[in-house]
Amino acid sequence: KMSRRLKARLAEAGASDGNDLEAELETDYEALDETAEEWPAEEGEAPLTQASRAAIEAEIRELDAFTSLAISIEQNAKGRKLLSTLDRAFQVAASGGAQRKAIIFTESRRTQDYLLGILSESAFSEGVVLFNGSNTDEGSRKIYADWLERHQGTDRVSGSKTADMRSALVDYFRDEGQIMIATEAGAEGINLQFCSLVINYDLPWNPQRIEQRIGRCHRYGQRHDVVVVNFLNRNNAADRRVFELLDEKFQLFKGVFGSSDEVLGALESGVDFEKRIADIYQRCRTPDEIQAAFDQLQRELSTEINEAMSSTRRKLLENFDEEVVEKLQAAKEKSEHWRSRFEELLMDLTRYELGGRAEFVSEDAFRLVSLPDGVRVPLGLYELPRRSGEAHTYRLGHELAEHVLDRALCRDLPVREVSFDYSGSPGKVTLLESLVGQRGWLSFSLSTVEALDQAEDRLVFAGFRDDGVVLEDDAVRRMFGCAAAVGDAPAADVPGALAVLAEERHVAHQRDVSLRNARAFEAEASKLDAWADDLKVGLEREIKEIDRQIKEVRRRGLSMAALEEKLELQREVRILEVSRHRLRRELFSAQDEVDARRDALIDDAERRLRRTAWLEAVFILRWAIR
Repeated sequence: KMSRRLKARLAEAGASDGNDLEAELETDYEALDETAEEWPAEEGEAPLTQASRAAIEAEIRELDAFTSLAISIEQNAKGRKLLSTLDRAFQVAASGGAQRKAIIFTESRRTQDYLLGILSESAFSEGVVLFNGSNTDEGSRKIYADWLERHQGTDRVSGSKTADMRSALVDYFRDEGQIMIATEAGAEGINLQFCSLVINYDLPWNPQRIEQRIGRCHRYGQRHDVVVVNFLNRNNAADRRVFELLDEKFQLFKGVFGSSDEVLGALESGVDFEKRIADIYQRCRTPDEIQAAFDQLQRELSTEINEAMSSTRRKLLENFDEEVVEKLQAAKEKSEHWRSRFEELLMDLTRYELGGRAEFVSEDAFRLVSLPDGVRVPLGLYELPRRSGEAHTYRLGHELAEHVLDRALCRDLPVREVSFDYSGSPGKVTLLESLVGQRGWLSFSLSTVEALDQAEDRLVFAGFRDDGVVLEDDAVRRMFGCAAAVGDAPAADVPGALAVLAEERHVAHQRDVSLRNARAFEAEASKLDAWADDLKVGLEREIKEIDRQIKEVRRRGLSMAALEEKLELQREVRILEVSRHRLRRELFSAQDEVDARRDALIDDAERRLRRTAWLEAVFILRWAIR
C-alpha cells in the first residue's frame, strides 16, 4: 500500500490513494484514531524535485523488495511461539485453579485475523472469539444473534447494538470461550476478572495503554494472580530497552494491584512517551546510539517521575488535618522499617546464593558479572528500588530474585551445629545477652492452615536451652541477626521435646485462626441481626401507618350519608388493605431471607471448621552463642 501510494504520487494522482491509505490504517490500527489529535499534523506535500523523485523511486524499489520477501516467508516464528506459550500458560493456570482463559491483545486487525487462522488449525481451535471496533465477522454476528434471542425481553438488552455486541462477546468468552483475541477496542470498558492470563502479542510503547489492557483482568473480583506474557524480540536492542523501561521504570508487570498508578500519573501523556520512543527508532541506527538515547530518556523520566510524586505527596499533606498527617507519618516510618528489613534479608540471601557471580558494591547494590544457569537477565549494576534509578531495579518478583529464592528453598539442610557470634553484633541486644555462653536446640517450621480453599502460612520457631528454658520468638529472630559459623553434625540426637514444642506452636496457630474466624462469624451475625431488625421495624412501621389510615378512612365514612361517597371511601379502604397485605407478605418473605442468610452463615462457619493443617520442618540446628 505504501508502494502504491508513492507510485500514485509520482503519477501526480496520489491524493485519493493517500486518503484511502489513512482511512485503512485508522480502521486496521484502531488506537491511531483515538490518539490522532495528540500526534503532530503532517505538513502538506511540496512539489517534487528531481532529487525527491529519485528518492521516492529508490524507496519504491525497497518497499517492493520488502513485499516480495514478506510473501516468500511461509513460517512465522512469533505465531508458533504463541501456540507453545498458550500450552504452557494454560498448564500453569490449571495448576493454580484458574480457568483456561486467555485474552490476546494485538495492534492490528490483520494480525487479529492471522492469529485466528493459526489458532483455528491448532489444539486451541474451540472457543476463540474476536473483539474489535466493529465486530462484523461471522462468528461475532452469530454470538450476538444467539445472545439477543436468549435475553430478548429482559433488561440485559439495552437497544444499542454496539453495547449489546460487547456484552454478548464478553458473556460468550466467560461462559463458553477460552481465548479472546482483542484489538485496542478491548482495552477499556469491559470486565474480564474471570480471566487471569493477558498476552501482549503486540506490545505498545504507551505505558498507559498497557495498564488499561492488564486492568481488564487485574481488577476487583479477580481470584487468581494475573499472568502477563509480553512478546519481545530479544535480538532488537531498542525493543529490549523499551521493555526495560516499561517493566522497571513504570513497574507495569510485577507490582501489586495499582502499584503503577502513582508512576503513570507522573506522565503528562502516554502518547508523548510514544513520540519520544518513535524518535529514537527513527534517529538511531547503531547499538551505541540506541543505548545512549535510551539512557538519556531514562534519566529524564527518573527526574520527571520523582518530581511529580514528591509534588503530589506534598499537596496531599498540606490539605490533611495535622492529626491525619501524624498518623500517616507513623505508618510510613513503620512500613519503611519493615520494607528495609525485608530488602536487607533479600540482599543477604542474594549475596550468599550468587557467590562469585556478583560483586556487591554497597548494601543496596551489586554488579552481576556472570549469569546463573537458566537465568536470562542483563548483566550489569542492580540496586534496590527507590535508589539512584540508574541501574536495573532488583526486587522480589525479578527473575534473578526468583532464581535466588528457588535455589534457597530447594536446598537440603541437614542438622548442624551453628555458633552465633554476639560479640560482633552492631548494638546491644538484651534478649541475647542472657544467652551468651549458652547452648541448646532450635527448629524452624512452616505451619499451614487451609480452609475454604485458602491457606494461611506462619513461620514457626521452636527452641530451648539445654537447661530446658524455652526461647522467646523475638530472641531467636535476633539470634539470626548475628554472624554465625556452621559446624559439623551434633554428637547428640535431636531431643523429642523439640518436635513437641513445634507442634504446640502449630496448634497455637490453628487456635489463632479459629479465634479470628469466630470473631468474623460474630461480626457477620451481628450485622445480619441488625439488618433483620431494621428490615422488620421498617415494614412494621409502614403496616401500622396503613392501619391508621384505614381507621381514619372508616371514621370519615361514618359521617357521610350519600351512597356514592361511602362507595368511594370503601374503594380507598380496599386499596389500603391491598397495600397492607403486600407489606405483610414482604415481612414474611424478609424473615425467610433472613433465615436463608443465617443458614448460609452457619454453613460457611461449618466449612471453616472443616480445615486441614500441617507442619513442615525447614531446618533443625544445635545452637550456641559466644
